[in-house]
Amino acid sequence: MSDVRRVVLLGATGMIGRQVMQRSVGRPEIRLTAVARREVRLPEGARMELLLADPSHWEDAIAASRPDVAVIALGTTIRAEGGDKDAFRAVDRDLVLACAKAAKDAGARQLIAVSSVGARAASRNFYLSVKGETEEALGKMRFDRLDILRPGLLRGRREGPLRVGERIGMLAAPLVDPFLRGGWSKYRSIKASAVADAILALAGARARGRFMHEHEAMRRAIREAARRG
Repeated sequence: MSDVRRVVLLGATGMIGRQVMQRSVGRPEIRLTAVARREVRLPEGARMELLLADPSHWEDAIAASRPDVAVIALGTTIRAEGGDKDAFRAVDRDLVLACAKAAKDAGARQLIAVSSVGARAASRNFYLSVKGETEEALGKMRFDRLDILRPGLLRGRREGPLRVGERIGMLAAPLVDPFLRGGWSKYRSIKASAVADAILALAGARARGRFMHEHEAMRRAIREAARRG
């Protein structure tokens, strides 16, 4: 696809957001605007715009970007919010939905949102239930095209210290992944850079509808984009 796509990125300071910016370098067909609450180092050679604003003003920043595609890679953790479930919901559900609405109002035809493997509104796991609620609400916004990415354990460079469980998971994942086959393959770990590649491969896709991308579907999107050149 040779036409230029105006892409607005929410979640630029996170692991996936940083990779989206990095992987956009040298992609003249992607005109990227990142919206963030704090300064983030742009990758070398980047030709993109960074808009800094408090989240309460992100609606204006999103509108200013005039997006064709909105990418939402926002997320926090219960730990980061001091165990406050309401604070977690405020980011992973409320802020995501507010950004999606702002993008729709600004004219975006496509929304690409990063969720989590296992997301389900009825889940007994609080984290997965919030992700599932958010997915359901996004589906009701009637974007021409909605792509929801559901990665498993993310591998890559994170900001701040890792918990013991996270360190063990990252070390063990490459050994466990080959044994996760069939219906279990969706739980394989994936590099944040690969998720970013899938996002950019999907950006601007013309088919209408709602699409769910777990591990194999993300890999397939990357391969198909590589074949198209």
